Amino acid sequence: MKVITFLSDFGISSHYIAQMKGVILKSYPQVNCIDISHTISPQHIQSGAFILRATIPYFPKGTIHIAVVDPGVGTQRRGIVVITKNHILIGPDNGLLIPAAQDQGSFTVYEITNKAYSNNNISNTFHGRDIFAPIAAHILNGIAFDSIGQIIHDFTYLNINKPTFSQNSITGEVVFIDNFGNIITNIDRSCIHENLQAGKMFSITIKNKTVQIPYHQAYGFIPNDQLLLTIGSTNLVEIALNQGNAAQVLDVSVHDSIVIGFS
Repeated sequence: MKVITFLSDFGISSHYIAQMKGVILKSYPQVNCIDISHTISPQHIQSGAFILRATIPYFPKGTIHIAVVDPGVGTQRRGIVVITKNHILIGPDNGLLIPAAQDQGSFTVYEITNKAYSNNNISNTFHGRDIFAPIAAHILNGIAFDSIGQIIHDFTYLNINKPTFSQNSITGEVVFIDNFGNIITNIDRSCIHENLQAGKMFSITIKNKTVQIPYHQAYGFIPNDQLLLTIGSTNLVEIALNQGNAAQVLDVSVHDSIVIGFS
């Protein structure tokens, strides 16, 4: 059975996702529809890109992913289909799809221009239903990718900063805050792996506030309501509060700079 996933900032109480699935199921009823998330912070492209990037490696080859975090809907921003060696990604040309595609190796980007593959009446505010979902249905039914539109090379990259290093510290950025309030950074485990001994203290500076936080490999190794530095399931450095919300306690937001000091 073919698989298609959905990611958006639409929330879970609206009709939008059901309409998108309906468009696809009318054309290809045997597809397996999977929701990745619909609680991305509204218009927060970077958070959507992070979740998409972290998720698609766990899906089978050939899966189609529709991602819609689209503050530019109805403007001149383009719709695109991205073809990688393992997956197909469909959504707006605002950088949302590209980090996930880059992780897959080489990829090709087609601009969606063939209106024959869209709904007859295209809403200015809902391209997910009227352009992206119909394109996915046609791909499921075997259309040639070059019939969608032209290959483009000037697609939008998402500006994701990389960590910087000094002799005794590393400076990164908060890229996502999950539902538990765990603070996920752009700092990979490999950047600090030599310092990852249980109980080792790190100096964490965010918004000109510095706290001392120990490293532990899981939340349960420290008492409740205490902070820890750990490596999360995406292999990235996280700051967490056991049985609590680290982002609230430290007053942290996505894009905040974070400095990890170590001796």
